[in-house]
Amino acid sequence: MNKTKASSQREASLRTAQGLSQVWEDRKALVKRELEAESAANDVKTARLKALRLEKEALDAEAARNAPPPEPKSRKAKG
Repeated sequence: MNKTKASSQREASLRTAQGLSQVWEDRKALVKRELEAESAANDVKTARLKALRLEKEALDAEAARNAPPPEPKSRKAKG
């Protein structure tokens, strides 16, 4: 297989300590960006779910205020 100059230089840089360090730093930065994106997506989802929950609680409270009071249960005399 023919090797290009760029691939030869890349392979040579991977063999040096500095090259390995750079690969490690690049990988670490990539993982950090992915985690930040996932965290941001979770924050958006959490905010949406909280808004839905608060809306449902408000609707439930309104329904409870508008509902007629329950009829008291009559006590049966023991006999």
